[in-house]
Amino acid sequence: MTEGTLADRWRAARPPVAGLHLDNAACSRQSLAVIDAADRHARNEAEIGGYVAAEAAAPVLDAGRAAIAALCGTPDAEVVFTTGSLNALDLLLGSWPAERRRVACLPGEYGPNLAMMAAHGFDRRLLPTLDDGRVALDDAALMLDEDRPDLVHLTALASHSGVVQPLSMVAQLCVELGLPLVVDAAQALGQVDCAVGADVTYASSRKWIAGPRGVGCLAVRRELMERLRPRLAAPEWAAASTVAQQLEFGEANVAARVGFSLALGEHLAYGPRAVRARLAEVGRISRAALADVPGWAVVEEAEEPSAITTLAPVDGADPQAVRSWLLAQRRILTTFVGVQRAPLELTAPRLRISPHVDATEEDLEIFAEALIAATAATGG
Repeated sequence: MTEGTLADRWRAARPPVAGLHLDNAACSRQSLAVIDAADRHARNEAEIGGYVAAEAAAPVLDAGRAAIAALCGTPDAEVVFTTGSLNALDLLLGSWPAERRRVACLPGEYGPNLAMMAAHGFDRRLLPTLDDGRVALDDAALMLDEDRPDLVHLTALASHSGVVQPLSMVAQLCVELGLPLVVDAAQALGQVDCAVGADVTYASSRKWIAGPRGVGCLAVRRELMERLRPRLAAPEWAAASTVAQQLEFGEANVAARVGFSLALGEHLAYGPRAVRARLAEVGRISRAALADVPGWAVVEEAEEPSAITTLAPVDGADPQAVRSWLLAQRRILTTFVGVQRAPLELTAPRLRISPHVDATEEDLEIFAEALIAATAATGG
């Protein structure tokens, strides 16, 4: 992958987009190679049998696991394929060994994550934050030292905000305090540097890595993995199964895992640092283009190093109606951010855009003009 700019190569590797895709934080566009890889595996299942095809795909899946471990900064981690981020958190919390279940997390924690913590009997304690939702490190250090939780759960980059948490500093703090750090990298993997050596990192395929839907990953340090107690214990006939194998036990869409593994390989080939730099640049372009749109306020600082930009209505605009109008009238795909995404922090809905590396200044100018029209048309 050496010819053309990163944006050119990314765009050329994918089918032509039907409209303007500004929703990669929800679901990125897969490359033709990823689509073909999943298709070839499905055909292989039909030709030689599903289990034989899965065995043949083992080297590809192992390469995907190794890529995940490397991107998380834990090359010795054991990696489990899941159906997505929430499934990964479910597997982890359902297997957590401690009887005393206390978790420290941010006030801006993802709503479904909060529900999963509650479902598994974890008591929640909120970490102190700055005005923008970023963790206040000094205050957090004091709180964690005085009243130690069983784990610290950090969503490195939320779905309702483009604010990047200081992941490496939180990781160092947890090492100093001897606390397990669990990182929700659903929005972070492929967008910001996640190679901080957290005890656990989990993520989805479909967002910034641009793999298929319905697959994700759970990377756990080996020593912690051995302490987990899966709800579905190994039966007598499979007593030799590892903890990771027990967590991954059951039916699986192997074709999606193959596609995810290839997408990870593509990400590494593009160069994670180059991708991160370009996404940060796209975020700056987005905020500059939207800074003066009437009726909306850009939530993030202009230089925030992420491609997620959220817009808060200031004059009565309805983000859900605007999102629907943009899609129906201009074929522009954005995200309606309801308060359920961060019920402890959000007080009103927002509109979100999340362009990938192939977005251009012209794309963002087109969106800004369309947003003005959508706001007027929907009564904002």
